[in-house]
Amino acid sequence: MRAGMWMVGGMGLGVGLMYWSDPRSGRRRRKVTQDKFRHALHETQLAAGVVARDIVHRSRGFLFETASRFRREEVDDKTIEARVRAALGRVCSHPNALEVSVHLGRVRLDGVILKAEHSKLLSRLRHVHGVLDVLDNLEVHARPGSHPKLQTGPVTGDRPEFLQRNWSPAARFIGGLGGGSLLTWGLWRRGLPGMLSTVLGSLLTLRSITNIELKRLTGVGGERLAIELHKDIIVHAPVEEVFGFWRAMENFPRFMSHVEEVRTSGEDRSHWRVRGPAGITFAWDALITRLIPHQVLAWKSVNGSSVEHAGTIHFEPTQDGRSTRLDIRMTYTPPAGALGHVFARLLGADPKKQMDDDLLRFKSLLETGKATGRESVSREQLPPPVPLRPGPRSVH
Repeated sequence: MRAGMWMVGGMGLGVGLMYWSDPRSGRRRRKVTQDKFRHALHETQLAAGVVARDIVHRSRGFLFETASRFRREEVDDKTIEARVRAALGRVCSHPNALEVSVHLGRVRLDGVILKAEHSKLLSRLRHVHGVLDVLDNLEVHARPGSHPKLQTGPVTGDRPEFLQRNWSPAARFIGGLGGGSLLTWGLWRRGLPGMLSTVLGSLLTLRSITNIELKRLTGVGGERLAIELHKDIIVHAPVEEVFGFWRAMENFPRFMSHVEEVRTSGEDRSHWRVRGPAGITFAWDALITRLIPHQVLAWKSVNGSSVEHAGTIHFEPTQDGRSTRLDIRMTYTPPAGALGHVFARLLGADPKKQMDDDLLRFKSLLETGKATGRESVSREQLPPPVPLRPGPRSVH
């Protein structure tokens, strides 16, 4: 067993030396690696500074808050009212349905509230610093639809740090330390406890690094759109020409490097073939969900697709009418959720960089008739604007 491991290690060392000392590309590879190492070191130093400042500020805030509870302080009614209103948003889903008045440190509450939030709200306000008493004059309702002011509004709640959607730098640092410890212990421990510790440590570490919720990270019970891409760009071409080019989706492979083919069938349906990491090809069907000529184009993949994908583009002509401003938002959920996105990046596939490169090729194609780094295309080969009915319309 040891001999086999030594042999594999020696082969790996030999391959690595050949890779770095290659007379043709070795120098460039070493230079690129050095630049990446310096960049990673710089980013690590910045992250360490952010974490240190966050921990210091939170520690100071905790010490001051603790000290203030043991110090008698005269607080005016306006300050108490501001503190009470700040606390409402943490425990009440409809703070606008409540009226707050303060007199000599005594808080009076009027309005309507849900029964599930009533006792929690009173308990929270009684612990607000400076509040002497709470006069409950609220109208309690069991269901949200029983009163007009309780129709809408998400239940926010005062969630603990590690249950929030976005973790603070300090929480990410602590979570990463805990995840790394569990992962290390699990790798050395055998049996079911070691396996569970390894899985839990890996998820906690990835959660800390990416700052993405676990349901989005794994794609299990998460939201439809795990990865979001947003880009603004100005193309020096009339809005009719730019919109017509995007509307003809068969043009996408001409500037999108990862799109192999887009075939349209009918007015609103298309079939996509996209090359993913490691040469894996994915295919799905998409539908146009919104279409306003020369203004908005939106599409999304049909239900059950292997890669859930959606895109929305807003077209806006500049003041002189010679150029077009595009606001492009694309979202997708790869297999295994955002976790698949992480592994794709490890394989060298960075969707954000691909989007930047693709849009530069698109801009070059419309402005000069040649997509940078791609096959040359004359402007006469570009499709004319798609004939559209007069007036805006929407497809749902």
